[in-house]
Amino acid sequence: MKEITQEQAEAIFREHSAHIYRVALFLTKSPALADDITQDTFIQVFRKYSSYNPSMPISPWIYKIAVNTTRNTLRKQKLFHFMKETPDNEDYILVEEQILKNEFAGELWKEINSLPLKSREIIVMHYYSGLKLNEIATALGIPLGTCKSRLNAALSALEKKLQKNSTVNLNKGGEAYEPIRP
Repeated sequence: MKEITQEQAEAIFREHSAHIYRVALFLTKSPALADDITQDTFIQVFRKYSSYNPSMPISPWIYKIAVNTTRNTLRKQKLFHFMKETPDNEDYILVEEQILKNEFAGELWKEINSLPLKSREIIVMHYYSGLKLNEIATALGIPLGTCKSRLNAALSALEKKLQKNSTVNLNKGGEAYEPIRP
């Protein structure tokens, strides 16, 4: 069993904490919950570090812990009904302004939030966090084919919602499907 050193723990936290916070914020829409989830995620990462296989990339392993922590937190707090509402929180607005830079992105994010949790997870991890599909499949503990299927279904549902909602016209090869970087 390998122990994690303080230097390793600090380096892992510095490298991944902002991404984990953003994923948690996207999924919960609550800065306070995102903070708690980020802390809980890294507590688990450091506790379970001995089970990490160093021959594999660490990001999917950390994202898997983060997604499971988020799911458990939402389940415990019974926040599934809350997911359809946007909080009026100044901190959230500052983060949102950095990520969603124009009116279309705001509308897109609103529609992403209306998708089921499994669809949101795939979209956030792939397009907002920039993970590859095989990394997402590993993080979620699902086959690659299931991951691809969920992404395709999520994008189709999102496209239908956006077409119904406004005059927005999505082009599958276009800007709306590329990662949004802060």
